[in-house]
Amino acid sequence: MQVEKDSYEAVVVGGGTAGLSAALILGRSRRSVLVVDAGEPRNAPAAHMQGYPSRDGMPPGEFLAVVRQEVESYGGELVRGRVTAAEPDGSGEFHVTLADGRRVHARRLVIATGLVDELPDIPGVAERWGNDVIHCPYCHGWEVRDQAIGVLYAKEAGTHQALLFRQLSDDVTLFLDGADGDELPDADWQLLAAAGVGVISGKVGGLVVEDDRLTGVRLADGRLFARQVLVVPPRMKPRDALLASLGARTEDTPAGPFAAVDPLGLTSVPGVWAVGNATGPAEQVVNAASAGYRAGAALNAELLHTDLARAAERRRAGVFSPEGERAVARARGARIGA
Repeated sequence: MQVEKDSYEAVVVGGGTAGLSAALILGRSRRSVLVVDAGEPRNAPAAHMQGYPSRDGMPPGEFLAVVRQEVESYGGELVRGRVTAAEPDGSGEFHVTLADGRRVHARRLVIATGLVDELPDIPGVAERWGNDVIHCPYCHGWEVRDQAIGVLYAKEAGTHQALLFRQLSDDVTLFLDGADGDELPDADWQLLAAAGVGVISGKVGGLVVEDDRLTGVRLADGRLFARQVLVVPPRMKPRDALLASLGARTEDTPAGPFAAVDPLGLTSVPGVWAVGNATGPAEQVVNAASAGYRAGAALNAELLHTDLARAAERRRAGVFSPEGERAVARARGARIGA
């Protein structure tokens, strides 16, 4: 069992794949790490995760449990809870407050709070989400191949999803869900026709479920279309309250503004990294693991050079320590006597 401390070299906010990946690399670098996890991973409704080499088809909860054990094996501390505030302490480091009142010091922060999928207000969609109501051809497409697939149109997603799912089934129908067909560019109509995708106008009123299976999509005017799967484009909203409170810059994406980061995950706030779906809507599990790895390595290197620069400055000022002198000697390849 980990012993609670008051200060950590890194506090990771969020215990999904991205946050745990960063914590794993930091732990392997002998950094003290606290992971604060609210226990709300985006892929919790899914029975399996796909596309992760060697873990394809593994239940997401089982995957995270394995990674948590790995993080703890390197000395990382994991707690269930929420971070309610992170405030700069004036020295480039941070005071972090948890919902239970615990307050810790963090030299650096990794924000891995993910995003929330906001679903359209159509009866049955939320209840079937992650089952036979899905959103991603790469996450779920193979599992629904050759079935009767409906795709809900949204202006932001356009017709792209319908065309992608047509690769997986000969029976794909695009539901305009009240959108005016004239909104679709002529090029989209031509692509839909070339792909053999049917198009249904009218507002969707709800789903038909029988024996715990989706069997149809009912329009508001009463028309019923037999479907086994419905593809729904959610509105993806980052959990970015903490980043916003720190003043992190955002940038526009097709899904709206997300935290702006450099290739290693560093935000516009010195000492704060952001990884995973906190930085964009398209971070699948495998991408999130990679982003966490890069951020953890970058954070470790930044701390290393910060500490060495301070030690060098003290040495130039004539403030020596035995440990510092030994480190300098080792760096020069010299041997010093006892």
